Amino acid sequence: MSDDDWEVPSALQPDPADYGFDLRAKLDAVVALKALVPPDAFSANSLGTEREGSAVLIDAKGLFLTIGYLVMESETIWLTANNGRVVQGHCLAMDTDTGFALVQSLGTLDGISPLEFGDSTALKANDAMVLGASGGISRAVAGQVASRQPFAGYWEYLLEDAVFTSPAHPHWGGTACLNMEGRLVGIGSLILQQGERGGRRLDLNMVVPIQELTPILPALLRQGRSDNPPRPWLGMLAVEEEEGVSVGSVTKGAPAEKAGLRTKDRILTVGQENVTDLVGLWRSIRALGNAGVPVPLRVERNDRVLSLTPVSADRRNFLKQPRLH
Repeated sequence: MSDDDWEVPSALQPDPADYGFDLRAKLDAVVALKALVPPDAFSANSLGTEREGSAVLIDAKGLFLTIGYLVMESETIWLTANNGRVVQGHCLAMDTDTGFALVQSLGTLDGISPLEFGDSTALKANDAMVLGASGGISRAVAGQVASRQPFAGYWEYLLEDAVFTSPAHPHWGGTACLNMEGRLVGIGSLILQQGERGGRRLDLNMVVPIQELTPILPALLRQGRSDNPPRPWLGMLAVEEEEGVSVGSVTKGAPAEKAGLRTKDRILTVGQENVTDLVGLWRSIRALGNAGVPVPLRVERNDRVLSLTPVSADRRNFLKQPRLH
C-alpha cells in the first residue's frame, strides 16, 4: 500500500459536526514527514533508512513536533502539507527520555495554523479524543482514552504516565492527539496489541502526553537537548517473558556488551532490587543515578548465576548528530 492510497475506515473517522471547533482546520496542522537516514547511522538497522510518519505544527514560525524515532540521525527531512506544498525540514532537537523531536521547517507552508497545547494531565479513561495523521478527516480516528499507566519499551524507554487510546490508528507515528477542545494533548508513538477476555485482540495506540514536553521545551529550543542529566543507558534490548526479563540482544560496543551480557541472559536483580518486568528493570537502573553510573546486575545463564557490572553511558553519544542546513 502506497502512502497515498490508504485511509481510515469510514466508520472510525471523526464527523466534523460532532466537534465544537473546525476539525478540518485543526487536522491541516498535521503534515506528512519523510526522513532519510544514512546507512551507517546507529539506528539504521533497527529503524531503517527511510522513515515516514506525521508531524504537527506547534509554532507560527514553522516549528513541528513529532516522535523521535522518525527523525533520529536523519540527514534529510521533507514535510508535505495537506494542500500538497512540500518543504525541507531540519531536526532541531530530540529527547530520548520522552521520545519527542522538534523539526524546523526550512520553508513556508502557507494556509495552516499551529495547534495550541491542551492539558494532557486532565485526560482520563473514556475521554473522547481524535488521533489524526497527515491527510485530514479520512486519515483520522475518532476514539477514546483506554487507560493511563506506565509504559516500558524494550529499547530502554520508560514513560511513567503514558496515554493509551482506542481504536488504534493504523499509521500512528507522529499523529496528533486532539482533545474535545481541539487542542494538542499528545503525539502518537506506537501500536500495541492487548488480549481481551474471550480471546479477542484489542489494538491500542500509545500516545506520549504533551505534559512531557512543556517542562523541557525551552531547553530543546535553546540547545537541542533537555537540561535534565542523561539517563543511564546500557545498550541492550530486553524482553518480558513469563519467567521474568531476559536480554533480547546487545549493541556492539555498548556497555552491556563490554560487560559480558549475552542474549538470553535472564536479569534477576539490579543492585538489591529484584526484576520481574520491564517497568521495574528500567526504574531500578534509573534509580542508581545518571549516565556513567555502574549498574550491578545478577543474571542467570545456563543455570549459572553471574554478577556483571556494566558502566552505563549516555545514549546520545552513540547517535549521529543532525547536519546543519
